[in-house]
Amino acid sequence: MIRGLKILLLALSLVCFIPPAKAADPVSVAVLAPAALRAAQAATPLVARIIKNTATGVFQIGKDAVQILYLPYGLGKMSIGYPFGGFRSGVVYTFKGCIAPCKLVVHTVLLPLKIIGLETNF
Repeated sequence: MIRGLKILLLALSLVCFIPPAKAADPVSVAVLAPAALRAAQAATPLVARIIKNTATGVFQIGKDAVQILYLPYGLGKMSIGYPFGGFRSGVVYTFKGCIAPCKLVVHTVLLPLKIIGLETNF
């Protein structure tokens, strides 16, 4: 209890005692503004590509997370749908549901590589 209180006080002291920002000299801002604009224009295509790659990777991770629900769906389809000919499709959904957590882990680990633009076959 005491240790947790000490850690909380340390965290609050680090947050509360951040030195305030100081104003920049207007002349240096005027000199550096054109360079900053050129740098921003050069980085725009890179940022757009990074956003696209991140969205694609996060979509894959979300798809894998939803595919985990195939496991109970497949088990239910195998047991309840057996008399109605649903056993084979239930087995397929069960296998997809068993593979989905592994795919989720792989895609999550490979997300940083996807963000920087390295393509993998997973």
